[in-house]
Amino acid sequence: MFLGELISIFVALSWTATALFAEVGSKRMGALSFNTIRMALSLLFLVHTLWLVMGVPYPRYADGSTWGWLLLSGVVGYVIGDYCLMQGYIHIGSRFGQLFMTLSAPTAAITGRIFLGEQMHPVAILGMVVTLSGIAMSILSKGDDTGHHVIRFKLPAKGIFYAAMAGICQGFGLVLSKMGLQHYDTALAAMGISPNAVFEDAVLHLPVSISVPFAATTIRAYIGLIGFFLSLMLFSKDGLTKLHSAVRDSKAMWCVLGSTIFGPFIGVSASLLATQYTAAGIAQTLFALTPILIIAPAAILFHQKVTLREVIGAIISVVGVCLFFI
Repeated sequence: MFLGELISIFVALSWTATALFAEVGSKRMGALSFNTIRMALSLLFLVHTLWLVMGVPYPRYADGSTWGWLLLSGVVGYVIGDYCLMQGYIHIGSRFGQLFMTLSAPTAAITGRIFLGEQMHPVAILGMVVTLSGIAMSILSKGDDTGHHVIRFKLPAKGIFYAAMAGICQGFGLVLSKMGLQHYDTALAAMGISPNAVFEDAVLHLPVSISVPFAATTIRAYIGLIGFFLSLMLFSKDGLTKLHSAVRDSKAMWCVLGSTIFGPFIGVSASLLATQYTAAGIAQTLFALTPILIIAPAAILFHQKVTLREVIGAIISVVGVCLFFI
């Protein structure tokens, strides 16, 4: 009971760690280089994991529909979403970047309603207002250098845009992933494989219901790596040179490793596992605890000044997310 909810809380802790690693790494090597290396490491981990739990280093029995939806999820959640998230970290930091990730919950609820027919209570509108109010409370300030009482952003507009897009893409990507998982379950059922079955030729005899999310994450990681590498080559001057320099930065590479383990490898796989045991909206609600969990470590590690207004704003934003799914 509450297995999906417990996994979702673990995901929130995992994403807190990956956000801290990612802020340092992306600032040192740039968003495209960071994400390209991170996707390559993630794919390496995932392929070995599939060999352990499925007996083969690829998503076993995944049909065309499964690949299609999960590749689309990877484009939205990884290529677009993660790029925007890293750019957000560069401009406004991981603490504020994660605050905007609360937008993923209402996005998941709305798209889950449209594509999956999941129920959305009328109080969700109140949750949306409260969530946006919490974000606004954290990023807006009153007054300027001339002493006039005006409302203005205390963060760079570019950072706000990237972070908001990251939150929206994560929520939409999660729902697309859930659709892919549903097709995967259908494909397995057509092969006569039940969720509690195990792959006899695998090293670890785990139930199919546990191994499938890792397979789904692997499919998303393929398109993530391809997308980031092509973007680096097309949109970044001297992309290979930048990639080579990034690999030689030992501190940045440790950050990539930490971000990979807690992000695309463990965190994302666990998030997909969570959606199998609870609704996408409920999972996103608990994932949204990250903006609160990250406040203390960000303040300690990066010596950031945290105001009471910002803390209250983060709490209000998460409360709004909770209201969205009552």
